[in-house]
Amino acid sequence: MHILATLVRGGTSKCWLFNQVDVPADRGDLEQLLVAAYGATDPVELDGVGGATPTTSKAAVISASPEPGVDVDYLFAQVGIGTGSVEWTSNCGNCATGVALYAVSKGMVPVTGDRTCVVMRNTNTGAVLEGLVDTTGGVVHHFGRQTVPGTRAGGVAVGLTFRDPAGGTTGLLLPTGQAAQDLRVAAAEPVRVSMVDAGAPVVLVDAVGAGRTGAEPLERMSADVHWLRAIRHTAAPLMGLDQPGEEPGDAVPKVGLVGPPVPYTTTLGEPAAAEDYDVSVRMLSMNAPHPAIGLTSAVAVAAAGLLEGSVVSRITGGPTDEWLRLGTPAGIVAVRCTDVRDGLPHRVTVQRAARLLADARIYVPEAGRTQAA
Repeated sequence: MHILATLVRGGTSKCWLFNQVDVPADRGDLEQLLVAAYGATDPVELDGVGGATPTTSKAAVISASPEPGVDVDYLFAQVGIGTGSVEWTSNCGNCATGVALYAVSKGMVPVTGDRTCVVMRNTNTGAVLEGLVDTTGGVVHHFGRQTVPGTRAGGVAVGLTFRDPAGGTTGLLLPTGQAAQDLRVAAAEPVRVSMVDAGAPVVLVDAVGAGRTGAEPLERMSADVHWLRAIRHTAAPLMGLDQPGEEPGDAVPKVGLVGPPVPYTTTLGEPAAAEDYDVSVRMLSMNAPHPAIGLTSAVAVAAAGLLEGSVVSRITGGPTDEWLRLGTPAGIVAVRCTDVRDGLPHRVTVQRAARLLADARIYVPEAGRTQAA
């Protein structure tokens, strides 16, 4: 059998996008199909279209939205690598960037002059986002010059805004009611963390208090994966994300280190001075160091920066203003919080870029055959 799909680069991720009419509506059948198409039982995803890294083994299924004021719905899938499974519990801002460009290029949203706004709903979490796509001249562009940290390649500019991101998963910006607290992981010394739900549920660890810097190279972060996973799995039930006896997942909460700004060299070999940014951030993506930062994590860090006493505001010297600059392995990502009321940002924006890479027909082995085949 075969299925039609479009490969996009959104920010620093690659994502296969599927129109809902071309794939099964049943979640179990869809998972079976994606596992087969990606070759996801193989840790290198050799016999499939998966990219064999957490940032390139992603998918989204897109449909016209029945929700008033929303243009398209998208279901995000983090396809496992070597696991033969799919995580359905999270959202991906980088893929949403690609969804916005896809929706315009495929005529799901009509072009409206030099900028076209696409309102998207992530059906995994209920989050609503706006993608402001560059359609200069009233036309869809397949190439552009907008760059983002982590790649020198240009793409079509897309301003991505998260609407009312606080509490999207748990119902609260602070699921435990505390801006910061000590978290004991197994028999180790407690670590100071902020558990925040904005964009996604995230556990931010005070790097300096834990004997780190928050500006570790990716190789050093690799050595901390087991420890950070233990923090994630300890925090999850406290945030209301795991039920007793449930096997802990690795998609949420997101987990990472935050620390003070220090000079460092990006993964592209470019220098970043301490005065150029406000807080160092190093996150995991599933069970690997994120080469940049997921946009949902960036939203959570920015929201934490607005909170007195959080591990982020202690680094910045107090609640931040509209802009927060994050020093990530790939470079500096600026996040803008606007319409802030009672410490809650109602709009959080990151400037991104996207590019359509291919329209394809993916041939899926018989093991992936579903009722829709």
